[in-house]
Amino acid sequence: MPSGLSSPRSRPPGLPDLGERSAFVGGQRIGRVRRRRPRSVARALRVLLLLVLLAALPLALGLGARWLLTTPRFAIARVDVRGASRVPPERILAAAAIAPGTSIFRLDTGAVVGRIVTIPEVRRAEIVRELPDRVVISVEERRPFTLVHAGRLHWLDEEGRLLGPSSEAVAPSVPVVSGLSEDELASMRTAPGPKARAAIALIRALLRSGSVLAAEISEIDMSRREGPVLYTVDGVEVRLGAEDWEERLARLEGVLAQVATQDVRTVDLRFRDQVVFQRGGAR
Repeated sequence: MPSGLSSPRSRPPGLPDLGERSAFVGGQRIGRVRRRRPRSVARALRVLLLLVLLAALPLALGLGARWLLTTPRFAIARVDVRGASRVPPERILAAAAIAPGTSIFRLDTGAVVGRIVTIPEVRRAEIVRELPDRVVISVEERRPFTLVHAGRLHWLDEEGRLLGPSSEAVAPSVPVVSGLSEDELASMRTAPGPKARAAIALIRALLRSGSVLAAEISEIDMSRREGPVLYTVDGVEVRLGAEDWEERLARLEGVLAQVATQDVRTVDLRFRDQVVFQRGGAR
């Protein structure tokens, strides 16, 4: 007689499938695993794509550069000059020699600066490109420091460079330099000569003295072998010598105060421990 109890060792009877399989469920594929592409193939494709891109990059860059250098959009149409006060802008533009229509990217700024600084009055220059078609030239002019007398008056800057003739009567606040030859003046347009540098150094020593001595000296003659000769506003000749200017200038201030009421024509400071005077043509 069958019993309602089941043994753990006995198999349960198969259960009937009570649900009906729909068309959607029937169309599904169960248990099928998707096959993946091997990693080595994917890596090879990526490497191939990278090689193609690297091979095409120089061509793309070359075409882009050619377009930048030839397109009218970047052709120079305007050149401005800034910072010029003593030098006419037209003179700077002529020295720059930037041809209209030149590609702004082809412009050799170093060559342009080199041409501009050949102008004696220009100390330095800078070129700035302003896209798409404008170039700006900024210049720093040399500042007039004193005058050099050689037939006519020429301006001299703080470095001893000759700037050009003075077009009007002026009264500089520092002594005028004289005693330079024509050859020396010609060379000073491109580089200061030794006599010009010595004269500038002497003027600076006068200014550093902090006294009224610089205002009492009207001229510095650099033609003497024994060193600079100073001339006061009263016409007194001061032989300074070629060295120890600071110490000798300090003595000169006291000497001029002593001989202010005397008929002294020459003061010789070349000797270390004495001052030699010359009065009225006799020593």
